[in-house]
Amino acid sequence: MKISLIQPGRNNLKYLKWSYDSIRKNQGNHEVEICVADDASTDGTWDWCVEMMDKDSNFKALKWDGPERVGHTILYDRLINEVATNDICMIYHADMYLCPGALDAIENELKEKTIVSLTRIEPPLHPDGPEKILKDFGVEPEEFNENGLLEFLDSRVPNDDVTEGIFAPWAFWKSDFQEIGGHDPLYAPQSKEDSDIFNRFQLNGVKFTQTWHGCVYHMTCRGSRRNTVDKAKNIYEDSPEWLAQNMRSTRNFIRKWGSMVMHDSLMKPIIPPKYDIGFQVKGGNSQLLEILEPWCSTILLDDEMQVITSHYLDKEQPNTVIDLKTKIKTTPIDSLENEIIVTIDSTTFNNNDYNVIQQLPQIIKDSGEIGKFELGNLKINISKTTEYQNDLISL
Repeated sequence: MKISLIQPGRNNLKYLKWSYDSIRKNQGNHEVEICVADDASTDGTWDWCVEMMDKDSNFKALKWDGPERVGHTILYDRLINEVATNDICMIYHADMYLCPGALDAIENELKEKTIVSLTRIEPPLHPDGPEKILKDFGVEPEEFNENGLLEFLDSRVPNDDVTEGIFAPWAFWKSDFQEIGGHDPLYAPQSKEDSDIFNRFQLNGVKFTQTWHGCVYHMTCRGSRRNTVDKAKNIYEDSPEWLAQNMRSTRNFIRKWGSMVMHDSLMKPIIPPKYDIGFQVKGGNSQLLEILEPWCSTILLDDEMQVITSHYLDKEQPNTVIDLKTKIKTTPIDSLENEIIVTIDSTTFNNNDYNVIQQLPQIIKDSGEIGKFELGNLKINISKTTEYQNDLISL
């Protein structure tokens, strides 16, 4: 099998070196092209990339000069579209050790219109889950217990059940990736871009397989989230930069999909319907606008002088490429023409109402009701229940 491993990196050179060694040691008889993107690093990453390109004809790299990071949301796609030469690619993190036999397991499962994820073995830095193996073989390359990992792999009996989760590292056909336009730059530089593209793959008919016969050891979150060389205090706390970007990306995910990220216990996406929903807010304020705006297609405020709207746009528009000016409307100039209109009274709106807002697409789907009804303090008028999630497949 010929496969291109896609590895953006920023200030995580020691992980890239550790990962590279494991790939070359355990790639078996597969032809593996390693594609690295240096995201404006200051730790010597690019010098190492230049050195490796001279030594290894199957090592390729590109550089983002910065000074600010562009993020892996963009660099994944540049590597896939501009650098990788193989039909099969794999999103692969710098803090991953490729275990023996992993690529054999991918080759066995990678059928047409299929994405294959390797099983992650991780130290206990995050909660356990049924899709991974929690086992501590070190949290830094310098303390990595390779012999212990290999002994564990030799002794374990893999799960033969077919599971359908998707997460890094995931191997895919480049043609399936390009068919839907790759990652959405809405989430740049990072966070939620994976959940978005997983939804779009699934809607486009791509099947997911997790192989339990192929593994990586994953130190977790060293790309930026908990990289102590790049703004993280330690490996147990998320960096302030990541937390802020994760909040922005979460709000943008809700704006696009009308819901939070959802998946089953084995990480297969759950995609609620996307409806054309408008909020009519009576007596709104800045706080309520901030809470409600991501959850609808259009929002209409009692803000004749546009004081609330202007303040919110100044604050929030820099956080999204979605044009909020066309999304936020004010009385008495504008009106709503959405297929589903939710009337909200700011004087009675409470946490229970907000919980309904967050679950509204699924509530509408389950009820199938057309017409007017009330849920808590919310007045809902449904004229159509057209679903628009398939419109989001391609960029």
